[in-house]
Amino acid sequence: MGVTQLLFGFLSVLALLSAVMVVASKNPVHSVLWLIVVFFAISGHYIMLNAQFIGIVNLIVYAGAIMVLFLFVIMLMNLNSDSEPQKNKWSRLAGVVSGGTLMLVLIAALKNADEKRAIAQLQDGSIGLIENLGKVLFTEYVVPFEISSVLFLSAMVGAAVIGKKGD
Repeated sequence: MGVTQLLFGFLSVLALLSAVMVVASKNPVHSVLWLIVVFFAISGHYIMLNAQFIGIVNLIVYAGAIMVLFLFVIMLMNLNSDSEPQKNKWSRLAGVVSGGTLMLVLIAALKNADEKRAIAQLQDGSIGLIENLGKVLFTEYVVPFEISSVLFLSAMVGAAVIGKKGD
């Protein structure tokens, strides 16, 4: 077994155990900290898949900015067991149905994974590089890219309007 397989196995086990701890932790601050560990493990997977740009962006945006924001919001909310809503059998049933649906979607998505892996291995090893990402983003996906930029712009304007104090 090579170093690459050992590193992949370690990152996979780390990501899975940390994801389980996100759900199993009773303290929301601990859940956010475990989620940061998951993002670090996923970034390691991206780097191993020769997608360095996406791995670094994942670290900066998700583990760096968004998770710190989540952590501050959770700490400022001062959550305790008194303010937590009570669970009933319908919420558990909804969780089981949602989890089962997610499992079916994942099985359907991974059904043809061997074919896609074979196609990826036939390439020259530059699949995840930023040059190829930019070419595809600005040729094949230019319309969704521009729509998302307009969406982000409207979200920023909306946040400024909501945050503005009434005069």
